[in-house]
Amino acid sequence: MVKLEEHKHLTENKPIEKAELPSKVFIPLLQHLGKPLDLIKVKAGDDVKRGTLLATSDKGLFAPVHASISGKVTTIADYPHPVSGFARAIAIEGDGKDEACPDMAPRSEEEAAALTADALKKIIFEAGIVGLGGATFPTHIKLSPSKPIEDFILNGAECEPYLTCDYRLMVERADEIIKGMKLVTNILKPRSCYIAIEDNKPEAIKLMQERARMFNWEVVVLATAYPQGGEKQVIKSCIGTEVPSGKLPFDIGVVVHNVATVYAIYEAVYLKKPLYERAVTVSGSCLANPKNLLARIGTPVKDLIGQCGPLVKEPKKIIMGGPMMGIAQYTMDGPVIKGTSGIILLDEIQEREQEETFCVRCGECVQNCPMGLNPGLIALAISKDKLELAEEYGIMDCIECGLCAYLCPSRRNIVQAIKAAKLRIRDAKK
Repeated sequence: MVKLEEHKHLTENKPIEKAELPSKVFIPLLQHLGKPLDLIKVKAGDDVKRGTLLATSDKGLFAPVHASISGKVTTIADYPHPVSGFARAIAIEGDGKDEACPDMAPRSEEEAAALTADALKKIIFEAGIVGLGGATFPTHIKLSPSKPIEDFILNGAECEPYLTCDYRLMVERADEIIKGMKLVTNILKPRSCYIAIEDNKPEAIKLMQERARMFNWEVVVLATAYPQGGEKQVIKSCIGTEVPSGKLPFDIGVVVHNVATVYAIYEAVYLKKPLYERAVTVSGSCLANPKNLLARIGTPVKDLIGQCGPLVKEPKKIIMGGPMMGIAQYTMDGPVIKGTSGIILLDEIQEREQEETFCVRCGECVQNCPMGLNPGLIALAISKDKLELAEEYGIMDCIECGLCAYLCPSRRNIVQAIKAAKLRIRDAKK
């Protein structure tokens, strides 16, 4: 792991603000790991309220999507998407009223406590909750493992530079996060529970320690390093166990959930609230007023940037997510989606483009790969179009953290090549 410049000072002491209500939102049908939703419940001209079910599916990996504002559906068409370039989305013109669905009435503590594990998973599914750390794996499936779970880990590491939305949630919504974690334990019934937080978040550590004590949950203070918050890395740091190659955490009896995911579970169960908004860090040296914003899903990126301006520098690159694993955007018209943890604006100095040159065999990528791979060798196999050989070298175990490209003195686009090759390999196996 590597110590990176954090840049968290820009927003770590700024409370989460409610973003301005967008006048129009674009709700993509692809906001989860899987295929786009195919059962659309609305049509152009329909009136919707905040929380209205817009689309779902009946097969495969998926999570439903809901309206994030009240208003009228205008079109269902292809629009810019922050991850896939373009995707089918439902456009809603807001009416300014922000009316919620009438069935979004809070549950009492007693009502929530009486819910069975199956009832809880049904609520979580219907709320459209996915992993909010960036993976966007449907949460209801993750909470239905095929074997008993020994350990549950709440991941509050937030190791990416700039991002502070999870930290602010832990500081501002500690009680609600603990309630969400209790709901998860009611479903999984693990033997042990851990809350993992990097040591650069002392206030969050203190608050979580105070609240975890009554349940005998352990707060594990992690060294601040990247990618400490990766699922497999946080498992190794918390319980000292490695996830074997080709396996998933549940194969060794572990489930990991991000802080924001568990908070969304709390909201779904206690507030009957679908996942139609999330905390997003909007930051970077280009902005006069970086912020943590509670943003509605479907809000155009340019709207949030405008609320953190004015621009003090022209951005060279706009990244959705963190600067290490995030995706550069080709337009500011793309919407916030469920997996959007940050919007980072980098200037010319921070995003200096350098020409890619040949590998000098320095070994930096090998020495620092958190998965113990040889990224340079994998990239060489890809360049020769030998994808089977890349698989032998362990390409599918790559977590795409980006350290190989970040540390490469030859500025080789190693992780970019690996991402593209993994897509080709998966497509070939369909």
